Amino acid sequence: MNVEEQARLARQASYRLAVLPTGVKDRALEAAARALETHRQEILAENLKDQGEARRTGLKDALQKRLLLTEAKVAQMVESVREVARLPDPVGRRLMRRELDEGLVLSKVSVPLGLIGVIFESRPDALVQIASLGMKSGNAVILKGGSEALHSNRVLFSLVRDAAASVEAAFRDGLQLVETRQDVRDLLALDRLIDLLIPRGSGELVKSIQENTRIPVLGHSEGVCHLYVDAEADIPMAVELAYDAKCQYPAVCNAIETLLVHEGIAREFLPRMAARLQKVELRGDERTRAIIPALPASGEDWRAEYNDLILAVRVVDSLEAAVEHINTFGSHHTDGIVTRDGEAARRFLAGVDSSSVMWNCSTRFADGYRYGLGAEVGIATGKIHARGPVGLEGLTSTKFLLEGSGQAVADYAEGRRGFTHRDLP
Repeated sequence: MNVEEQARLARQASYRLAVLPTGVKDRALEAAARALETHRQEILAENLKDQGEARRTGLKDALQKRLLLTEAKVAQMVESVREVARLPDPVGRRLMRRELDEGLVLSKVSVPLGLIGVIFESRPDALVQIASLGMKSGNAVILKGGSEALHSNRVLFSLVRDAAASVEAAFRDGLQLVETRQDVRDLLALDRLIDLLIPRGSGELVKSIQENTRIPVLGHSEGVCHLYVDAEADIPMAVELAYDAKCQYPAVCNAIETLLVHEGIAREFLPRMAARLQKVELRGDERTRAIIPALPASGEDWRAEYNDLILAVRVVDSLEAAVEHINTFGSHHTDGIVTRDGEAARRFLAGVDSSSVMWNCSTRFADGYRYGLGAEVGIATGKIHARGPVGLEGLTSTKFLLEGSGQAVADYAEGRRGFTHRDLP
């Protein structure tokens, strides 16, 4: 079966999935969670094959870290599926109800997008997150994982789809997996079948997809995230937040790549920060290097997504200078401020043009699961349709429903009747 045939099957299934009762979707999700739980050793065995191949081919360390599955990660996958099942159904919510005239009532309701294509790199747990969100939101989904996770993706997909289809047959066609680069090229041409593409991966991946399809694309490019340590920061807090945001998991898009420090606190903060982040390669501007040892930072460092234990550091004159730096060099993903000054924090939160902005907490919180969305299909840094971690609501659109009792436009156009336009409960 070729990709277009898979997409046509998924498209037809999407109409059935769109009207499934909540209970059916939740039972399918629970069946998928049980299947993952029951077959966790099989999942780990297949992932070991991918890990071995990754080491043999010299896959980048950052991608190898994302590829790795453990007992804990499988347990987290299972919990994320169950969390999605516990969330309210995003489909069929009435967002507006308005009387246009007596006996003529307009409603606006949430509906699934239809057929979504998701292209992701390295992280096999993303397959489970995406599939579960698609199932709950009533969408059909075509999944394309990275070739480095081939065995992991196959076993996870098979378990989830078979379990879901045991509850509702439409999931067998409504969940599809494709595997090759040619498959991706074929997907990009299917603008009559696919409603939305979501790339999860490198900036190069996102840009390539955006430039080679007419299908709407939702995603982010680089995760160039910042933490700004204000003049009024609690220094021990700032040190620990810098450590968490950089070191807790450096290979992800919400880890910081640049640390900005107010000149009024730099001499006290920077040495303590450097001592805490001993394993991190620091690249600093001239004022930073006058205080702590660091490699010289070039202009490219301010735009770099390292995904590694490397951190660019810059001393700034003011909060406004920090905001300007972030809006100029950042990727509009996630940025944070550490300060005890509430007014300064409010100016920062309002002024930074990013999908998530933090005050006195780690940028690593920018995540669908941590936001209580159950999981995420990705993080969107654009401003159209959805922004930030995209969960269930980001996978829905709306439609208008108008219920009448024989009304015709001519009566209104010729003045025999008038509109009331009265909002209803």
